[in-house]
Amino acid sequence: MSESMGELEVEVVAELRAAEAGQPTGGPEEWLVDPEDAERDEVALRSLLGAVKAMEDD
Repeated sequence: MSESMGELEVEVVAELRAAEAGQPTGGPEEWLVDPEDAERDEVALRSLLGAVKAMEDD
């Protein structure tokens, strides 16, 4: 696994944990979100994490 892929995985996992915990990420302009948007973001993060792990396996 390349160093950049490892860094990406760490960042995605941190974002996913924050999303699961309901903690806001980013600046205050992003703190008020539609719950459906938050759910879509979490799904996208899980997909991205799956892609990173698949790249690691190759």
